[in-house]
Amino acid sequence: MNKSQLISAVAEQTNVTKTDVKRVVDSLFAIAEQKLAADEKIVISGFGVFSVAEVAERMGRNPRTGEQVRIAARRNVRFRSSMDIK
Repeated sequence: MNKSQLISAVAEQTNVTKTDVKRVVDSLFAIAEQKLAADEKIVISGFGVFSVAEVAERMGRNPRTGEQVRIAARRNVRFRSSMDIK
């Protein structure tokens, strides 16, 4: 499911216009991005936890040439589910 499909599904279930749902979804993503950039966790009860993890610098390999390359340290968003999928 992509973003537009999510917006359509929510609009259909809630009888709210797609324009209004798009504004809410965009706001949700913008706020989540701001909070994660500030190293805050996002906890959604019954769904899961979004957090930021530091990934250390490491050596990798260029698959085309076989040459070793340094992969810079970075921050990744992690998600830990708090529900079982049936």
